[in-house]
Amino acid sequence: MPLFTGVIGWLINWSGLIMLFAPTHFRGIRVPGLALLARAFPRRLQEVPGMLIGGLGWQGIVPMRAAKMGSIAVDKAISRLGTPSDFYQQLGPDQIADHIVRAFQPQVPTLIETIMVAEHPRLWRDMPPRARSMLIDRVTRMLPAIIRSVTDQIGLHIDQLLDPKAMVIDQFRRDPSLVVRIFRNFGRRELAMMVRFGFVFGFLFGIPVAYLDHVVGAWWLLPVLGVVVGWCTNLLGMWLIFAPAEPRKVGPFTVQGLFPRRQAEAAVVYAELIAGEVITLERIGQHLLEGPRGDRTQWLVRTAMRPAIELALGPTHAAVRIAIGAEKFDRIKESMATEAVVRTIGPFQDPEFSQVQAVRIRALIAERCAQLPPAQFVEMMRAAIQEDEWLLYAHGAIMGFAGGLLHLWLFGVGGS
Repeated sequence: MPLFTGVIGWLINWSGLIMLFAPTHFRGIRVPGLALLARAFPRRLQEVPGMLIGGLGWQGIVPMRAAKMGSIAVDKAISRLGTPSDFYQQLGPDQIADHIVRAFQPQVPTLIETIMVAEHPRLWRDMPPRARSMLIDRVTRMLPAIIRSVTDQIGLHIDQLLDPKAMVIDQFRRDPSLVVRIFRNFGRRELAMMVRFGFVFGFLFGIPVAYLDHVVGAWWLLPVLGVVVGWCTNLLGMWLIFAPAEPRKVGPFTVQGLFPRRQAEAAVVYAELIAGEVITLERIGQHLLEGPRGDRTQWLVRTAMRPAIELALGPTHAAVRIAIGAEKFDRIKESMATEAVVRTIGPFQDPEFSQVQAVRIRALIAERCAQLPPAQFVEMMRAAIQEDEWLLYAHGAIMGFAGGLLHLWLFGVGGS
């Protein structure tokens, strides 16, 4: 009996982890009318994957709650590790400005010619080649100072321009597999240990189960005890990983959860995942330009560009304004400022440059993550799945019930 329950305990935890992460997207069948009926179900039943969309099947708990976990990741973890300003400064505004200049400078001649041909073709056609060249050279020389002022302005207002929660939620919703990678890599050791301890707990539970089965001798006892064993096996597995968060002395022994025990090592893994896939310059650039506050970013860049364009024209500014008229001049200036928005923020999304700049973000997150109190460190990982842990326990109970029936079928009542 103990060997049998040990195997069942291992299977419960092994299959429980599969159900925690897979499949990434819902797989099953749609049942007509179930979505409407599910609204009247208790909240716990509504949380079963696929229920609210009228499906019978399964989706991994972690990817199913991707958006919710993004919100929790910001509230419980990322917001404690740094502000948007902290992360932006670690990414290196000066290096970002230099990178933008390197990407932007070759485009200056084409940009100026395109805008001038569109807004005032006659002026551009009549302008002597030497004058055109002088204008392009002056704008090119002024570009580093212009871009530096733009990146400085972004840095000053980054807390208003960047919404970390919206950025992470959107990212997790688009790519649920990212959440799976974070959980699997972050807690790889603990999850593997949980599976192994499933056999240990199952074996230990099997001893009193065998005794009760022998003494009571009732056919219904094994399935009922299987429910208890299955539920408790997963419950103890979760407890083993996360509790207690703080080291506790129990006689001569010091007891602490597996996960908080290796906080320093796990902090490095977490930092690599967050800096490499979540808070990257590439993601920040995309969010600044296309996120819910993208219009503010574009307005800020255009506002910073307008006086810089006048400065780039130098002494010819007043003469050009008079020659072509204030309205046309302002239109040319606005066109250049608008075109400059994408060319300024676009280089943020260079994947190779983003990976280079991620080194400092990784160091910041690892340092601050390692300094968190163990209870907060545990909460970073557990808070995202805590509300749905009952699904794992219920899965264990169902597996335990099935194991009890299987043992009854193989060995009969009182079989050992």
